[in-house]
Amino acid sequence: MNRKRRSTYSKKSNKALTITLLLVGALLTAIVVWIGFNDWDVNKSLNQIGIEGPKEQPLIVQEPEEPETDDDTDIVELPPVTEEPVDEEPETEVKEEPKEIEKDVPKTTTPKDKDKSEGTTPPVSLNKSGYIEGQKLPDEPTYVNGILIANKKYPLPKTFAPKESVEAREAFEEMVAEAKLSGINLTAFSTYRSYEYQVSLYDRYVQKDGVEKADRYSARPGYSEHQTGLAFDIGEVNYEKHWASTSFGETEAGKWVAANAYRYGFILRYPKGKEEITGYMQEPWHFRYVGKEVAEEIFKRNVTLEEYLGLN
Repeated sequence: MNRKRRSTYSKKSNKALTITLLLVGALLTAIVVWIGFNDWDVNKSLNQIGIEGPKEQPLIVQEPEEPETDDDTDIVELPPVTEEPVDEEPETEVKEEPKEIEKDVPKTTTPKDKDKSEGTTPPVSLNKSGYIEGQKLPDEPTYVNGILIANKKYPLPKTFAPKESVEAREAFEEMVAEAKLSGINLTAFSTYRSYEYQVSLYDRYVQKDGVEKADRYSARPGYSEHQTGLAFDIGEVNYEKHWASTSFGETEAGKWVAANAYRYGFILRYPKGKEEITGYMQEPWHFRYVGKEVAEEIFKRNVTLEEYLGLN
């Protein structure tokens, strides 16, 4: 009896569950169909059956925050700034004052405005040593074609004291640097000499060898190229025995300088066999700075400075 009741109850439960599932399925199908008729808009479908759907939230755009200001400070809006026209001062022509030419400074690269005409045509009355008899020292140095000249016919003022030429020294140091690449260590053992120093030097040579002999290798005061600051007596370091000696011309250093000095603006001032023109015996150690262009021309023509300037 009990088994029968349980069986009947079970059948009724299964039937009720089946009916429920069918109703739920039918309801879901109806909802889906209804939403489909409303273009799948859920809110629209709910509104038509009296149910209010969720409202869309507006897009909130956050505006940039304004800078904070103190409450006690009033913000005053300033009027726009306008640039006032500035009156330009009329340009005035500035006239340069004429520059004074230092007459006591040798100019070896820039021609002098006016060469001394009286210096290029000195009297021909010469003594045995090549000096002009009774000649007095000038007030200004002599430039010929822009080149400072100092020899037995064209002396320098007693007060002429330019010191050693900076330009010549720089050129010499450049030559020294290149000579070292060939294993030659050059030095300038005598460059600028003042008038006063030449006085004592010449007097000493005269006392030793006499005037006539001393005039062949030493200049009288006021006539020395060393007073120009452009003459460099060149020798080799640690070979002092060849300094101021004709033997220097036979050394490797002497041959190197003779062949290359012109490339740095120096010329061999008193070459061999030119004593009648230069007034001095051969001095393979004495070089004169005249600038690269002039030095190259003199070297290639194998002439003296006097011959180059037409003073012989």
